[in-house]
Amino acid sequence: MKRVVTGFDENGTSIFISKDAPQVTYENVGLRWTEIWSSYPDDTLPIDPPAGPIRETVNESVFPSTGKSIFRILEFAPNMIDPSTLGDSELAELNNALPGLASHVEPDNPGMHTTDSVDYGVILSGKITMELDDGQTTELEAGDVWIQNGTRHAWRVEEKCTMAVVLVGMDRRG
Repeated sequence: MKRVVTGFDENGTSIFISKDAPQVTYENVGLRWTEIWSSYPDDTLPIDPPAGPIRETVNESVFPSTGKSIFRILEFAPNMIDPSTLGDSELAELNNALPGLASHVEPDNPGMHTTDSVDYGVILSGKITMELDDGQTTELEAGDVWIQNGTRHAWRVEEKCTMAVVLVGMDRRG
């Protein structure tokens, strides 16, 4: 995969500031996580000036704060490990690579989690099942899109699946 990022030169002319392959952020049995880009910590354009760092992410959490966004590619396999089943050293490695993820996963309901974000996703390849609170499920396959509105959900994997996701941080009412 090639990631192309645009920006501006010192005269304000549009330029390519990078054409590279994003680095895998985390990989274990059943999960490959690649952060593509993040709006953190910037609030103005250009987000990444030519003289600045070229980054996948500079986030303090894998979940965006209010008004911020994150773009990532997730690859799931049927043997995906649930964070609630990890030992102390594995959990420390996960938390170091993906800060905040483990604290969102419910130990009594493997895979279930809730985020303060609206997530826009597209299935690039394979199939995956989205499960909600009450056990409702729907299968998604290549070409399908989904919008997750801060709801409690889990991903159930029976075959390899790759998805692209943009998360936008939101405030939760109540």
